[in-house]
Amino acid sequence: MSENLDKSDVNEAGKSKSSDSEQGLEDAVEGADEALQKAIKSDSSSPQRVQRPHSSPPRFVTVEELLETARGVTNMALAHEIVVNGDFQIKPVELPENSLKKRVKEIVHKAFWDCLSAQLSEDPPAYDHAIKLVGEIKETLLSFLLPGHTRLRNQITEVLDLDLIKQEAENGALDISKLAEFIIGMMGTLCAPARDEEVKKLKDIKEIVPLFREIFSVLDLMKVDMANFAISSIRPHLMQQSVEYERKKFQEILERQPNSLDFVTQWLEEASEDLMTQKYKHALPVGGAAAGSGDMPRLSPVAVQNYAYLKLLKWDHLQRPFPETVLMDQSRFHELQLQLEQLTVLGAVLLVTFSMAAPGISSQADFAEKLKMIVKILLTDMHLPSFHLKDVLTTIGEKVCLEVSSCLSLCGSSPFTTDKETVLKGQIQAVASPDDPIRRIMESRILTFLETYLASGHQKPLPTVPGGLSPVQRELEEVAIKFARLVNYNKMVFCPYYDAILSKILVRS
Repeated sequence: MSENLDKSDVNEAGKSKSSDSEQGLEDAVEGADEALQKAIKSDSSSPQRVQRPHSSPPRFVTVEELLETARGVTNMALAHEIVVNGDFQIKPVELPENSLKKRVKEIVHKAFWDCLSAQLSEDPPAYDHAIKLVGEIKETLLSFLLPGHTRLRNQITEVLDLDLIKQEAENGALDISKLAEFIIGMMGTLCAPARDEEVKKLKDIKEIVPLFREIFSVLDLMKVDMANFAISSIRPHLMQQSVEYERKKFQEILERQPNSLDFVTQWLEEASEDLMTQKYKHALPVGGAAAGSGDMPRLSPVAVQNYAYLKLLKWDHLQRPFPETVLMDQSRFHELQLQLEQLTVLGAVLLVTFSMAAPGISSQADFAEKLKMIVKILLTDMHLPSFHLKDVLTTIGEKVCLEVSSCLSLCGSSPFTTDKETVLKGQIQAVASPDDPIRRIMESRILTFLETYLASGHQKPLPTVPGGLSPVQRELEEVAIKFARLVNYNKMVFCPYYDAILSKILVRS
């Protein structure tokens, strides 16, 4: 986004304090909003003071304490990931190619399978290793069963009876191929649909050693599938337990590191000061004198928290430490920040395009969607180091003008003149600057929408999308839902700490 919230309030419309030209621009944007059948009210900017946190007195910690803290953080992060990330899945471990671990694993496994092959090649065959493998397979298959799978449990227990198998082996009556056939059939019954093909291929393997090797390989995949199924099944029931668990683990960390809320305190103090500055400005009477203290509205803890979370979408991740309570979600907030920056540029380009084009062109849903997809694709790599926004916007300007001219021609409207093309290309290229007024207005309205959504308690239907953002409504609502889910969960976990800090801050305000 164009500016840090230290410089620009989320309720601002991006206007300079005393600029008639930008006021005119704001009026022009409102005119474009009418064409898009949207409108929103704008406010003015406010600065913010940055304070350094006051750290607690340092204390020495032992290596054991550090290791215990690290383990606590790891467990807490895993629990957090399962609950917050709806797409979380356990994946099979894949060791790096040519790594020592991978090489050692291959050597050990080869030795094991060579030993099994040698035993089965004896005359008569020795089945010690093979029976142990059958025992492991039996336990694995039983672990896949649910409490109600009584018939399958009885089948597995009866057919893979190790005592009976040992007796058959001692008497030379063991049919290992028949056991393998039963195992494959049971795997086909218990596996996820995605594994049907792997299980089917097992039937084509005739040699015992390669067959057992592949059976174990597919069973490993089935274990991962079962773990992911369990996670998806219990996720709805994990929320409250996870909240209590994370809070408990954080408290343990806080007891070992008493200054673990310094940056959280600074974060909330800044949000409180920003909101107080806004409310003070709004409370000024027409004559400019300050209103009486009794007239000043008081801040609510919820409003301060919501504003603080909005600040995370404007965070300078390279220069400023992230608040401790949201540290595990820093990458998520950063990703949302990048998505909103791209959405801001996309919305600004579409707004200036529809403002310059014929009045009816933006009402053509097919054209608007096509234009959006073209610009969106060209902005895909916006946050890569090799990406040069100004150059890409030049390309976008050319492409947009071609599409607009083509659409006007098909509609039988007046052609897009050269002068208009030049102006439109210039306005699109100007969006490259974070200080571009149109870009600032779009950014402000996006943040206003997110603020309104948080304040609404995440209830449906979603709040009305501000003026000028209707072409990117779907993308904006998707980001809003992700953002609100993160914020809501974080509040549930850390509300006691936030309440304690804000009770002191708001008393001083």
